[in-house]
Amino acid sequence: MAELRTKEVDDLLKVLASLDDQDVIFSLLEDLFTIREIRETSQRLSVARMLAAGKPYTAIEEATGASATTIARVSKCLAHGAGGYAVAFQVLEAADE
Repeated sequence: MAELRTKEVDDLLKVLASLDDQDVIFSLLEDLFTIREIRETSQRLSVARMLAAGKPYTAIEEATGASATTIARVSKCLAHGAGGYAVAFQVLEAADE
């Protein structure tokens, strides 16, 4: 994925890393993404959490509405990805404490 790390992507990363207000971040997401993209991205995080908890595909499909293809992609990322979901889980766990 090295070809994806362009100056534009790095600029977006800088902006996201500097924000700590959820309402401001949501406003940025609304401007950057379509409603569908926001929903699908947040759905993937829910799918990842359920997969990490050992839930079967059928239960995840029923609970989230995600397709089997989406669940499989998320599963592949959990097993062989860059570790982003693990970091997201840590953030969510810390926020729940």
